[in-house]
Amino acid sequence: MLVHGGESDRTQFATLRAHLGAGIRAISYDQRDSGITVNPPVPYTPGDLADDLVALLDALGLERAHLLGTSFGGTVVQHAALRHPERVASLILVATTPSFALCPKTVDELFDMSHDDRQKAVADLFITPEGQAKLQTRAARTLAVRDPEKSGRRHDAARQHEIRDHLGEIAAPTLIVHGTEDLLAPYSGAALMEQRIPNAELRSIEGGRHGITMEFAEPIAGWVREFLGVAAA
Repeated sequence: MLVHGGESDRTQFATLRAHLGAGIRAISYDQRDSGITVNPPVPYTPGDLADDLVALLDALGLERAHLLGTSFGGTVVQHAALRHPERVASLILVATTPSFALCPKTVDELFDMSHDDRQKAVADLFITPEGQAKLQTRAARTLAVRDPEKSGRRHDAARQHEIRDHLGEIAAPTLIVHGTEDLLAPYSGAALMEQRIPNAELRSIEGGRHGITMEFAEPIAGWVREFLGVAAA
């Protein structure tokens, strides 16, 4: 299961999916207030989104799944691992954090921007200067358009994320993938997760920023296949 970030929708994973290859059934979906999903205009928490993920597993007839979440999607799968450990075969945490409190004020500044201004800002925040020449507007195109109510509910949910004291309770084998120069989810959070999650491994991308699943999709896909024990594509 591919769980998208706070400002994106399921199409965020187009680049990564192309590199995952045969032998992996990769399912992406739209969270609340995202893409084609329709939900009532009521507040929700990361735990609610984790419950939604497990309800989707139920609907698909899947007893367990490997969960890959990036950025805010990484927080959702962390909560799923804590609330529904029996449903989680493994975790892959990409460019995420164990606590919103660890994020710099840049995140709140992004939340307060208009969609157009956010599109202009994310290139430098998501992609290295070298990667921007190759990916061009790809980072901006991952951002979903939401009205202020939908965005507000997403941002409120993100701000509630705090599981640093519960990382030791995560039982699933965990792969952490993080850029050393992530400007939105500091690398220190990834190091903390590796330290406190009992069965965790950290793979670092030197110089990588927040959009590593786009810029470094090929090596990340290789690490995912290795972690899941799938033969080389």
